[in-house]
Amino acid sequence: MQDEPEKKKQSKVKIKTYLISLFIVAAVSIGGTYMLTNQSNQDIPVKKQDDTQSGKLSKVEAVYDQLLSQYFKDVDGDMLIEGALTGMVDAIGDPYTQYLDVSEATSLNNTISASFEGIGAEVMKQGDSIMIVSPIAGSPAEKAGLKPNDILLKADDKDLTGLSLNEAVSFIRGEKGSKVVLTIRRGETQFEVSVTRDTIPVETVVYNLDKEHPTIGYISINSFSNPTYDELVTAVKELRTQGAKSFIFDVRQNPGGILDGALNISNMFVEEGSIIMQTQEKDQEPVKLTADKETMGEFKVTEPSVLLVDEGSASASEILAGALKEAADIPIIGTKTFGKGTVQTVASFSDNSELKLTIAKWLTPSGKWINEKGIEPTIPVELPDYTKLLIIDSTKEYQLGDVSDEVENLEKVFEALDYETGPVDGYLDEQTVSTIKEFQTEQKLETTGVVTGDTAAAMIEDLRTLIKDNDTQYEKGLDYLKE
Repeated sequence: MQDEPEKKKQSKVKIKTYLISLFIVAAVSIGGTYMLTNQSNQDIPVKKQDDTQSGKLSKVEAVYDQLLSQYFKDVDGDMLIEGALTGMVDAIGDPYTQYLDVSEATSLNNTISASFEGIGAEVMKQGDSIMIVSPIAGSPAEKAGLKPNDILLKADDKDLTGLSLNEAVSFIRGEKGSKVVLTIRRGETQFEVSVTRDTIPVETVVYNLDKEHPTIGYISINSFSNPTYDELVTAVKELRTQGAKSFIFDVRQNPGGILDGALNISNMFVEEGSIIMQTQEKDQEPVKLTADKETMGEFKVTEPSVLLVDEGSASASEILAGALKEAADIPIIGTKTFGKGTVQTVASFSDNSELKLTIAKWLTPSGKWINEKGIEPTIPVELPDYTKLLIIDSTKEYQLGDVSDEVENLEKVFEALDYETGPVDGYLDEQTVSTIKEFQTEQKLETTGVVTGDTAAAMIEDLRTLIKDNDTQYEKGLDYLKE
């Protein structure tokens, strides 16, 4: 901000408090970093059009009139308007610029307070496909084994390919307790998974002392919503009273949230006056947002710390990661982040529908634009290969003689669980049947030699426990802090 003219600098200071990044919609979410102005809850003003614009808009009006008067069936005029607005916005090709009807806008606003129902995953449009950015920690999506970069092909029998993001979301979301069968493509493999929708966890911060190293506190930030800053301050203070002398902060699988939270939390680690992030609007020079105790809080974390990230760390999580890496010299451990580097504004129409419009880039303190690139960790650490294994569909049966990629995945799960399966070749032979029976016996299940139902569920649970007990990124954080 120091390089901006005084008048412009004052304007930017007023606007910056409205920057937000949301993971949204009841069932799944559409990530973004939003700038809300004081006028965001008022009608969008109607601007006077020049002759060229009026001519083009008259063509739109003519099509509208022809459809209403000449189409061979009755047509809902409101539906045509909604479709025109959606199509106009979609034509930009920006996954973060969207028109939301009244129900979608309501879901967006409800989620700012971190209260919603659904499967709990952030999604975005990627070409004609719908892609998962990140499942939310503790959500049905995470429990079902969904991963960042999974492509959602179908929701039940509805093909999602080619739909707008809002249309796709309408088929995926739903009430608590209802189920949706998702068809997923992960890499070259396609499979189905049934997900039971639920209330998405609103606890944004989870913390504890490491059992073996009780002077190291662990704090997981699951999202950035209204209560996150206060919850994080409470977590740090409580762990300090329990004896914590250093901290592991974790934003893995965190799709984002309110940017004010990201700024305030970054301010905990960054020295007063140092750059936290930058924003750059069209044809403008970047504007620097700096650590400021008056607007972002006086609370500071001065203990040695590290931050864990992965490919599911997006948006506000990346703002925090960029600030800690470049402005606070705090090590970032894990894998490259998602790569979401744009800012949106949200404005309301008189009927309470909303337009989300990308209006700026956000940059790291040094001025890097991480969009579609992500932030590289200071200390790269991959998780074990078995963390990338596909989930096992408990609604199907895998039995002697089956040949498929899913059988090969099943064999790899047994291999990870330290069972002898024979060749991992996608063929369910007698050796694999013997392994299945051994597993079923140890789990006190019916020894059928067939994987389905309870056997599949038990395998998934054991794999989840194995992954939890072999968190190489967390272990690297411990090693760094111990040194």
